[in-house]
Amino acid sequence: QVPLVESGGGGVQPGESLRLSCAASRLGLDYYAIDWFRQAPGKEREGVSCVSISGGPTYYAQFVKGRFTTSRDTVKKTVTLQLNNLKPDDTAVYYCATDPRGWCGSTWDQEWQYDSWGQGTQVTVSP
Repeated sequence: QVPLVESGGGGVQPGESLRLSCAASRLGLDYYAIDWFRQAPGKEREGVSCVSISGGPTYYAQFVKGRFTTSRDTVKKTVTLQLNNLKPDDTAVYYCATDPRGWCGSTWDQEWQYDSWGQGTQVTVSP
């Protein structure tokens, strides 16, 4: 397993943006598919996006398409999730997770395939 740390969360108003980052202490994330999940109060955790290793597919949940973008920073060896045009319904704790297979597939939004998780970073969107 890979120790993961998320950062970049905070409180913003609707329409504003945040940039989340997922880093692995001591190690890079180059060989893992990285998924972002989120969990809102009283709700189940849900998949937000998945980015494969270089050359592989990237997936997004329908509810974030066009607003969120995930990408790899090969210099910093991190994976970021850019959140734009945030809505109150986006309020949640956001987690990153690793899939050692390196490839996002049709089941990318299912938790069972991810073996390392971070502690999460809180995103709060309110007027």
